[in-house]
Amino acid sequence: MASFHPSTSSVALSKLDFPVPYSSNVTKIHIPYYSNSCKKSHSIIRSLLSFRKTNKFLASSLVTGNPSVDDEEKEKENKNIPLVEVKTSKWNWRDYSIRYQFAGDKGPALVLIHGFGANSDHWRKNIPVLAELHRVFAIDLIGYGYSDKPNPRKLGVDSFYTFETWGSQINDFCRDVVKDEAFFICNSIGGVVGLQAAVLEPQLCKGILLLNISLRMLHITKQPWLARPFIKGFQELLRNTALGKFFFKSVATPEAVKNILSQCYHDTAQVTDELVEKILLPGLEPGAADVFLEFICYSGGPLPEDLLPQVKCPVLVAWGDKDPWEPINLGRAYSNFDTVEDFIALPGVGHCPQDEAPHIVNPIVNSFVARHAKSTSA
Repeated sequence: MASFHPSTSSVALSKLDFPVPYSSNVTKIHIPYYSNSCKKSHSIIRSLLSFRKTNKFLASSLVTGNPSVDDEEKEKENKNIPLVEVKTSKWNWRDYSIRYQFAGDKGPALVLIHGFGANSDHWRKNIPVLAELHRVFAIDLIGYGYSDKPNPRKLGVDSFYTFETWGSQINDFCRDVVKDEAFFICNSIGGVVGLQAAVLEPQLCKGILLLNISLRMLHITKQPWLARPFIKGFQELLRNTALGKFFFKSVATPEAVKNILSQCYHDTAQVTDELVEKILLPGLEPGAADVFLEFICYSGGPLPEDLLPQVKCPVLVAWGDKDPWEPINLGRAYSNFDTVEDFIALPGVGHCPQDEAPHIVNPIVNSFVARHAKSTSA
């Protein structure tokens, strides 16, 4: 078993494994149904936000040093022409409504797993491109996006939003919706979800691509010993008093969301009004505040270094080297695990490579899947 020794000398409490952003210039904007209680808030937000599309295209691949797509593909992206139609549907999971998107009717199945605070729209720059060669599914984890957001306190359980819950959801999704084994393509906290799912039911996962997986620096084992009582006390204060709802309201604004996303995107030109809206609006849905507070108080559960030795499928790790939340120098330690076939540094990219640099990430996904789809079928 490989050893893992990241430094825990500093903990960024302001981060709290915050949202993994979404945006896209590839497909048309879909305005989902919102509950009546949020329509007024949404109309106000919409009046504040203008839909601006950025056509900036990073032409050269930072991985190879050469252009990663041809001129025709660049032109399609810049003109916002969908390569493949992306559809949206609902899935009933344990009597909860779960939103997912899907595209493609051939090739291996991919399940795209978003991070904390995001949703399946986060993958809109990836779904239509990857669907040219694959059957692609992107899910809103329970508690996020436009999936149901049950209040765990009303369920009579101490912790509902855990990696075990989400891992089980992914595996049931593969059985009920995908109806096949799949490759898991994951970002940030979604990487821990994908690893957990693969450990729970290894027969359902053919391979995992981890994009800037969360290091979980607020995990109880990574907190400085003397700071643990103070961190726990602060978490309980947020969770059990009105301070938590006040804190959530302070970050659930266009200005705050834009500021947060600008921290984790190295290319801040990608932090558009459209991106801010796609992150913010689901956060105004009923129950979103409870989910937010529940998760930022979740300091238990597995770490990536706990799960990686148990995974039976190949794992590829790719990391934006300008990620201020999950430093690449700590992430490199994951390359020591036997299941990790390679570690790819993505120069000049932040915490959300699939959204900030899809022209780099999509070819990496295609290559990884093609390599292991062939080896599996051989």
